[in-house]
Amino acid sequence: MKWDDLANEPCSVARTVAVIGDRWTLMILRDVFLGIRRFEDFQARLGISRTITAERLKALVDEGVLKKVAYQDRPLRHEYRLTDKGLDLYPVIMAIVNFGDRHYAGEAGPPLLHRHKACGCDFAPVMTCSECHAPVGARDVETRAGPGAV
Repeated sequence: MKWDDLANEPCSVARTVAVIGDRWTLMILRDVFLGIRRFEDFQARLGISRTITAERLKALVDEGVLKKVAYQDRPLRHEYRLTDKGLDLYPVIMAIVNFGDRHYAGEAGPPLLHRHKACGCDFAPVMTCSECHAPVGARDVETRAGPGAV
């Protein structure tokens, strides 16, 4: 399977990886969820070229994950904001954060803590069943063909 063919695969993982599977794209998404919105800020934080920054942001806009919003008229400048589709990636980013915190944080602990605004408590993301609300792990799930299976 070639990288360019992933978007056409009958697999939700492949189709998603076709959009967010690049390391710089994931780092841009991390930064967007941390409140970064402007091109120069992405470039400065990531230390990557203007070309790579522009390509990744354009791809996310083209895919409908981010939208460009003007914040200045003269000269015209835009910032990048998450769309509803982009906000749906939050659990994905949090799963990656949780994995990194558990396996790579080191003795000092995780570099960032996440506080639930409603209750004021720091939390670790937990995947739960949408029906019974019980925690779900890899050994608790089985798969079967769905309506989109080929």
